[in-house]
Amino acid sequence: MTYCVGLRLNSGLIMLSDTRTNAGLDNISVYRKMFTFEVPGERAMVLLTAGNLSITQTVIAKLRHAIGDEEAEERSILRAESMLDVAETIGSILNRVSVEINLKMGSMSQSATASMLLAGQRKGGSPRLFLIYQEGNFIEATADTPYLQIGEHKYGKPILDRVVSPETSLEDGRKAVLLSMDSTLRSNLSVGMPLDLAVIETDQYCINSVERIEAGDPHFSAMSDAWSQVLREGFASLPQQQGCWAE
Repeated sequence: MTYCVGLRLNSGLIMLSDTRTNAGLDNISVYRKMFTFEVPGERAMVLLTAGNLSITQTVIAKLRHAIGDEEAEERSILRAESMLDVAETIGSILNRVSVEINLKMGSMSQSATASMLLAGQRKGGSPRLFLIYQEGNFIEATADTPYLQIGEHKYGKPILDRVVSPETSLEDGRKAVLLSMDSTLRSNLSVGMPLDLAVIETDQYCINSVERIEAGDPHFSAMSDAWSQVLREGFASLPQQQGCWAE
């Protein structure tokens, strides 16, 4: 399984993914689930993947092939006229690959699923964040819901609901997604380190930073410990509730 999350803030886009792939308790591997595409000064995009590796890796391979070959069947996402066109292109490829692989797996009474998060900005457009389903359709983050998730999302959702808004700064947004991931890491063994984090600042048209956070990273560990302490202190400070069990 996996957990990926993206924020669409007024100040920019933040994308975070884990790297654990779990095909059983005795078959756990590390695979990158974050992929970047950019023409500095013109456009920048980050794609996060979740689900069946054969589907997601094939989609990434086709996207890269189209970038390097103008005669490729698929349109290059580096020549698309808008982020909407990019989302439609990725959705079309994801759907086609999913159908082909599931047809082969159907004879063995098996099936595979996958989904993707796309974030980016093209010069002349605004930063946009999409969740792309394997059927090829997608939804977009809005001012009311400025974040999207794929994979094991339930554990990391509460903090995003409570603290994230379009006005959230990039620094606070980075903190929020890392704490969201920390909550997921603590509650689900199918999500694991290392983590990949990328930031695209609004109107910069480049990927401003990409970092890998390894297991045991002192800054991540300190933030995790501090958050646990804050939660314990907050819980302890809550007033006792009177109920039918009270004397």
